Amino acid sequence: MHDTALAQESRTKRLKAATRDAHEHLDRFIMRASPFADRARYGRFLKMQYLFHGDLDALFFNPALEALLPDLAARRRLLLVEEDLRDIGSSIPNATRPALFVKEQPVELAQALGWLYVIEGSNLGAAFLLKYAAEIGLGEDFGARHLAGAPQGRGLHWRTFTAALDQIGLTKDEEAKTIAAADAAFRHVANLAKEVFDA
Repeated sequence: MHDTALAQESRTKRLKAATRDAHEHLDRFIMRASPFADRARYGRFLKMQYLFHGDLDALFFNPALEALLPDLAARRRLLLVEEDLRDIGSSIPNATRPALFVKEQPVELAQALGWLYVIEGSNLGAAFLLKYAAEIGLGEDFGARHLAGAPQGRGLHWRTFTAALDQIGLTKDEEAKTIAAADAAFRHVANLAKEVFDA
């Protein structure tokens, strides 16, 4: 690819290309685990979601990130996952390890952006999962609240986030850290999935 084409390619597109293998590996594992076969399997999926959202929850309260990414606090979905767990009669998992990010502790911007890219992107693809959830009697108002789209629509919600992400000034080294963090995020979720579905 020519240098000019690379310069014109957005950071979001570079992130997508660089993390494709890890993303596809995660998607394949989750679909093989049949999380929407019944509510018991879905409860395991929710546990995975709870652990992942809990790991990143502190980022949604970070003032430096909030200043760079629009409506960051409103994008938080941990409480919705908790409601979904209660809806189907599942208990909130007890955390047996510290979260990856902790409130009021310093966060490396480049790393945080990579993790947020993954958790925000998961909502974009959740439209398909919501259809599967409907087959076991769940939806945006019961059991699958965290899979619901934003009031303005998933597409606009995602584009607003990626436009802001693309405009943040990062050095080449910092962007490399963002890409590595996003790749690590996909692999982390895959490990969480194995933990809950192979238990």
